[in-house]
Amino acid sequence: MKYLFLIFFMNLLPQYAGKSLRKDDSYPKTFEDIKNEIAGYTGVAKAIIDLAVHGKAQNRSYDRLAVFADTIGPRLSGSKNLDAAIKYMFSALQEDGLENVHLEPVKVPHWERGEEFAMMLKPRNHSIAILGLGSSIATPPEGITAEVIVVASFDELHKRAQEAKGKIVVYNEPFISYGETVRYRSQGAVEAAKVGAVASLIRSIASFSIHSPHTGWQDYRPDVPRIPTACISVEDAEMMSRMSLRGTKIVVHLKMGAKTYPDSPSFNTVAEIVGSKYPEQIVLVSGHLDSWDVGQGAMDDGGGAFISWEALSIIKDLGLRPKRTLRLVLWTAEEQGGIGAEQYYQLHKENISNFDIVMESDEGTFKPSGLGFTGNARARDIVKEIMALLQPINVTDVYDNADGTDIDYWMRDGVPGASLRDDLSKYFWFHHSQGDTMTVQDPNQMNLCAAVWTVVSYVIADMEEMLPR
Repeated sequence: MKYLFLIFFMNLLPQYAGKSLRKDDSYPKTFEDIKNEIAGYTGVAKAIIDLAVHGKAQNRSYDRLAVFADTIGPRLSGSKNLDAAIKYMFSALQEDGLENVHLEPVKVPHWERGEEFAMMLKPRNHSIAILGLGSSIATPPEGITAEVIVVASFDELHKRAQEAKGKIVVYNEPFISYGETVRYRSQGAVEAAKVGAVASLIRSIASFSIHSPHTGWQDYRPDVPRIPTACISVEDAEMMSRMSLRGTKIVVHLKMGAKTYPDSPSFNTVAEIVGSKYPEQIVLVSGHLDSWDVGQGAMDDGGGAFISWEALSIIKDLGLRPKRTLRLVLWTAEEQGGIGAEQYYQLHKENISNFDIVMESDEGTFKPSGLGFTGNARARDIVKEIMALLQPINVTDVYDNADGTDIDYWMRDGVPGASLRDDLSKYFWFHHSQGDTMTVQDPNQMNLCAAVWTVVSYVIADMEEMLPR
């Protein structure tokens, strides 16, 4: 009898060659089947686009963000403003009728800049616009008065190491790209301290400036002395560079009252639409709720957080319930290196096989062009088909690699990831500066971003199979 069964099974093999059984003992769909399944969402995608761009949800994410940003203001890790923002969002998500609204506790850094100023004393008196960099130490109470050495790169600093001892190092590094240039902000103080400098001032990491310093996090090293560090405007960095090249002696007085406190309690904010068929499986959409302590944090990352909320609101308004759970997470302490997200990952990674995709919008909500995607070739092909549903608003491109500090933990472990791609031409004009306010935001562009975010997250959450990995 067992030989008859073996012959029967062997006769089946050619029919299913190269295919693997699914848990429900059916056979996986061909790519043509998947394309047809996705094409079946054309009507739903149109309904989402119509509601977000033309219907009653038009401008809703912008209007919600404006009330939030104007009411709360900037939301630095460890601050009372961030606490107020989390409480505000917890209530707002409940009032919106979302499910399982809750807060997940984490510990976050608490740094305050205090009073700070810089004055050029030689060759003339000139007030230098500064913003202390995150985690910087303070100057002595009387401040630091020292001669300046201006360098354009770490290489130049190392070559002139003997000149730098006892001086304030001013970096006038050219802006190439954020990824390339930000190392001067994060490592500038350490490199200056290695050569005996007493402080460092870093040209802001910005592609355009109207005398506006741009702050951000920086990292000390335990084996290198800590020195005060701040960013200065592009204009002041270039002016001191010109002076230095002419042989002019520059003296600056710097005073900073920065202070680091013990870590503070904070929360990641979570809400869901629970899946109808596979509730244990998760499609995660996210942005970060914290910001720097300047401007309003409207662009970085109010826009990303609020289009992520909007995605769940639109799906709820349309009476849709995807097969998988759609989970909104508003991260805390992203600006300090994804602190809230790391703790979330540690708490939930035991369920990693149930995370279908992790999505984060944290590069502005300007005119969208497509989606950055990290995943295998077959998953990418599926995402390309989903993006074709957005042809009515001409946002169909799929780019290599998703970006997002908060979702990196998952992507490194093989979970597919996605990030919104939009017009970044002005993003670094306002990034981490007093200019990051609601004035930067455009309601029509936010509508388009919300439509993209909603279509992608809903279709992935509702398809019969998870994305391959």
